[in-house]
Amino acid sequence: MIHRKRIIPVLLIHQDGLIKSKRFKDYTYVGDPINAVRIFNDKEVDEIIILDIDASKKGRGPNFDFIAEITGEAFMPLAYGGGITQLEEAEKLFYNGVEKIILNTILHISNGFDLVQQIANRYGTQSVIASVDIIKNFFGQQKVYNHSTGKNSSIDILDFCKRCQDAGCGEIMLNSVSNDGMYSGYDINLLSSVANQVDIPVIICGGASSVKDFRLAEENGASAMAAGSMFVFQRPHNAVLISYDV
Repeated sequence: MIHRKRIIPVLLIHQDGLIKSKRFKDYTYVGDPINAVRIFNDKEVDEIIILDIDASKKGRGPNFDFIAEITGEAFMPLAYGGGITQLEEAEKLFYNGVEKIILNTILHISNGFDLVQQIANRYGTQSVIASVDIIKNFFGQQKVYNHSTGKNSSIDILDFCKRCQDAGCGEIMLNSVSNDGMYSGYDINLLSSVANQVDIPVIICGGASSVKDFRLAEENGASAMAAGSMFVFQRPHNAVLISYDV
């Protein structure tokens, strides 16, 4: 049996609205998250990722009421990330209909992987996704990036991904900051280097512009391909148009 690889729309939440970024900045408002989820319901997407990009930066937890509104409309599996620092928060998200927890900022804290282990031990490794942001520095070197602090980490990318795996993450979501919103294609070299070194599925994100990018990513080890701009903008003028037709 041939299993089709997953294609996942990514929705970014900023001040309770849906936005799209370029290289993790230059935000463009693109609409209401709940309306977008309804559209993706009709399109029968494989699953969806919701990221609250304000929560960790502002030091607050998830907006549970708002998330419950979104999950109440979602007919597909939904993964959520943003501001999660405690097992109790993960438990409440699962109770409100979230299927997978996405962790990012807390993984840069000394004891952050403890939370991964706690969630994995209680709910299974399939319930935890490590979101790993990668950015090119001034010298063109790839570095693990902490979006909340705006700083690069000194830890090796592969070492960081293996730590995520060993702690109990069931998937790794690789986000290319440099490619985000640029329609330049996925960072295939980054993808293949990580996918060949870990034993868990890798979701690639950042830069998708066409179905060809999905196919290339699949050929180079991606278990799922995530995208934002490709599904919310109509090119060449970037008119807002939530779509999913691949």
